[in-house]
Amino acid sequence: MSISAVPAATAPLHNFIDGRWQPALATETLEDRDPASGELIAQVPLSGAEDVDAAVTVAAGAAEAWRSTPPQQRARALFALRGLLVEHREELAQLVTQDMGKTLDDARAEVGRGIESVEAACAVPHLMKGENLEGVARALDVEMVRQPVGVVAAITPFNFPVMIPLWFLPYALATGNTLVLKPSEQDPLPSRRLIELASEVDELPAGVVNLVHGGRSAVDALLEHPRVDAVSFVGSTATARHIAARATATGKRVQALGGAKNSMILMPDADPQLMISGLLGSAFGAAGQRCLAGSVAVLVGTPEQQRATQERIVAAAGELRCGAGADPDTDVCPLVNSASRVRLDGEIDAALAAGAELVLDGRVPDGGEAGTLLGATIIDGLEPESRWLREELFGPLLCLVRAPDLDAAIDWVNASRYGNSAIIFTSAGRSARRFRERVQAGMLGVNVGVAAPVAWFPFAGWKDSFAGALHANGNDAFEFYTRKKVVTTRWS
Repeated sequence: MSISAVPAATAPLHNFIDGRWQPALATETLEDRDPASGELIAQVPLSGAEDVDAAVTVAAGAAEAWRSTPPQQRARALFALRGLLVEHREELAQLVTQDMGKTLDDARAEVGRGIESVEAACAVPHLMKGENLEGVARALDVEMVRQPVGVVAAITPFNFPVMIPLWFLPYALATGNTLVLKPSEQDPLPSRRLIELASEVDELPAGVVNLVHGGRSAVDALLEHPRVDAVSFVGSTATARHIAARATATGKRVQALGGAKNSMILMPDADPQLMISGLLGSAFGAAGQRCLAGSVAVLVGTPEQQRATQERIVAAAGELRCGAGADPDTDVCPLVNSASRVRLDGEIDAALAAGAELVLDGRVPDGGEAGTLLGATIIDGLEPESRWLREELFGPLLCLVRAPDLDAAIDWVNASRYGNSAIIFTSAGRSARRFRERVQAGMLGVNVGVAAPVAWFPFAGWKDSFAGALHANGNDAFEFYTRKKVVTTRWS
């Protein structure tokens, strides 16, 4: 994306504030291009502090009436939203493919996971219940109640433009909060359509849901705004740290989900078909642009066993087809923009200059039509603490390391500063149990390539993959979006 003037044929997107689509006060825009074709599909306004203030002020004004709405009525609003999402799920998936680039099957799965979060949030009348203890002393009762925090700012990334807004929006609304969504400026169209659908829900009053387009200036304005009470974020670790520091400095509650460098332990006793299928989907699905992508394969066993595993991986990855997400034959979709492809090509060149071996070269001359294509790429021979093995690269790059046994492989995983996810492929329950006990990561997969929890469980990153105390989804979401109030009462 590049900053540009608005072309005559494409008007800038509008913000959604107080139940109406209205132009941003900011005049600077970013180009939003289809990752497969390079076609200009939208101009994204870089909203500033005035636009953010307008949205937050409206959300704050709507908060009292919404929190006073009975929880079962708020749940019914979410039931209505769920119905609209189901009705438009294919349209949403098509938008994800057009704007972010991922394959249609991947986009459909994303939309389905988002709908599951709405369904989970519909349990709010049960999960917002408090506690009480009668007669703690003579004529003295104590009760704990949950109340909404107020105005929630949701700042979401490009890689899941439907699912991650739906990690936040339904739970925040269910618990009686109002919301200002700031979607990624790189692919805002799916999130924009989500808010359009939410605006069709009669049970959601104007001002409860708002959307502001923009980049860092809009984010910083949300972090600084005195009437924002909580911030939910997903993105890189560096940005998560910035979000957490600024939000807490201004007295806000924060959950900031950061980056990852996830390893997949490949035991010699693993089912070959299950292992290869899971590994390919994890490393190269969505062109590796997932915080749960497995980007390091740890080959366990004797040198002969390690060699056999490597040969299976390289042969299977070499069959993957790189192309447009809308093409049903595509396995590896485009990257979100050409800048990402240029960056990753540079990472490959730098690794080779450092002495690495390019086992499988997925580079496409000039990145294809839109400059965004990079096929499955596998790198070997890296130094153990090199950046390519230890830092998130966010692309279809798989790095290989070796370990003589399971304990050495687990030690490798635990040496990472990240703790989002780890995977093991094995047919031995003993190995799976030891992996489960010892690995220092919040989401583990056993013979599962992408260990994404369903919506009834938290998205539970550890270490540098998360900043905060309460995660997205599951019971953590109801805890995060509510404050506990304890009332002690005596009647004579």
